[in-house]
Amino acid sequence: MSTEAGSRHHLLPFAATAYLGHEVKKAVIAVPACFNYSQRSSVRDSGLLAGLDVVRIISEPAAAALSTHELEKQSTAEKNVLIFDLGGGICDVSLLIIVEGIFEVKATAGDTHLGGEDFDNRMVNHFVTEFERKHKMDISGNARAMHRLRTVCERAKRMLSSSTQAAIEIDSLFEGIDFFTKITRARFEDLCGDLFRACIDPVQRVLTDAKLDKTKIHEIVLVGGSTRIPKVQQLLKDFFNGQQVFRSINSDEAVAFGAAIQAAILGGDTSDKLSQILLLEATPVSLGIETAGGAMTTLIRRNETVPLHAKASFSTLTDDQTSVLIQVFEGEHSLTRDNVLLGTFDISNIQPAPRGIPNIEVAFDLGMDDDLKITAEDKSSGNRHQFSISRTSHRNEKQRFLPTEGAQLVVREPSAGAQNAECRADSDQGQDEYDDIRSSSCDAFENRKSEGNFDDEMINRENVID
Repeated sequence: MSTEAGSRHHLLPFAATAYLGHEVKKAVIAVPACFNYSQRSSVRDSGLLAGLDVVRIISEPAAAALSTHELEKQSTAEKNVLIFDLGGGICDVSLLIIVEGIFEVKATAGDTHLGGEDFDNRMVNHFVTEFERKHKMDISGNARAMHRLRTVCERAKRMLSSSTQAAIEIDSLFEGIDFFTKITRARFEDLCGDLFRACIDPVQRVLTDAKLDKTKIHEIVLVGGSTRIPKVQQLLKDFFNGQQVFRSINSDEAVAFGAAIQAAILGGDTSDKLSQILLLEATPVSLGIETAGGAMTTLIRRNETVPLHAKASFSTLTDDQTSVLIQVFEGEHSLTRDNVLLGTFDISNIQPAPRGIPNIEVAFDLGMDDDLKITAEDKSSGNRHQFSISRTSHRNEKQRFLPTEGAQLVVREPSAGAQNAECRADSDQGQDEYDDIRSSSCDAFENRKSEGNFDDEMINRENVID
């Protein structure tokens, strides 16, 4: 199951039950690799609304890699496989190392605002301008005309993947005026040229993050309907110095097929084809805590292999400080105000001492099921506190807008950039997508709650901290 089907989540259990012939209660959902922890948790909430127990969230490129595992069987040698996923609204790229059934994600990158819809918009705007030039009428304010034009443009875009030109024929498009024209593949490529070139940027970022030269890539796998566009394929081929791309799989079904493979493995399938497969995902976004001055001190960095354990030592900011507030954030910015708050908790009963003397160790444990366990321990007293941000926790989104209260931590062993944080890096990609998914999920949840479709235990899910 992919996130594009998430908007129809209420129908999914019925469709799956009708197809398989038995009730479906659990699901594995594939999401864009660039989705952060908060976005993935929102997808889990959507699964809950559909009446499904989401046992695992995996990235779409990783799922596509599982569906192509026949590649790995051809040789026991290690292979570097690049998965290029270009769908309707998101461009996703992941680099995996595949060897003897082990699929390890080494790096991910993507653009949550780049895909087939953007190509459609360019074509629609082109024809709106053409109609206005020919008939001196602006149809951009007419919803019906725009919808009809967009539908025809989507069809023309698909046609241009296999032919050099496509016809645009719409009867009575606006005020009884028929619109008949055509567009060539060359003109379409010119309209969307900058968007096509932008698709290569995540590829370059993935190679840079993985510290791998493009000549070391053994396979390039295309996933998503928009990868059928010849110009996109040609740009990838040129970037990799003429290397051919792997197109023998169904680009529309590869992600769902891979998710089904992961579901079978988690369901206990012991067949020979699946028993040797192991998927190791990478963290999509950095995780850390807030220290003095609102600095983001990272403990788990982006693109580290899951599961993993990380820890760091901190100390107090003022003399005789007896408690500190631990605030856990996700994001790539150097200041926590630009990142997303996941949860908070206090560690108290710290023995009074001059600032900088207490030794407080904070440890993060991130599991394959996205459960994050945070442990804070005062080494001098042995006082230990632990809390979890689990895949079943329900976050209070307003938390991240609340003012910071309580004493802060300072880094005991200074790390580069922790105390002299630079102001504002590039904005987090995907935050708008998260807000949209979260809003729609919460609205649907409230509607179903008012109808009495949830019991009290299911409704009383309010806090991140266990």
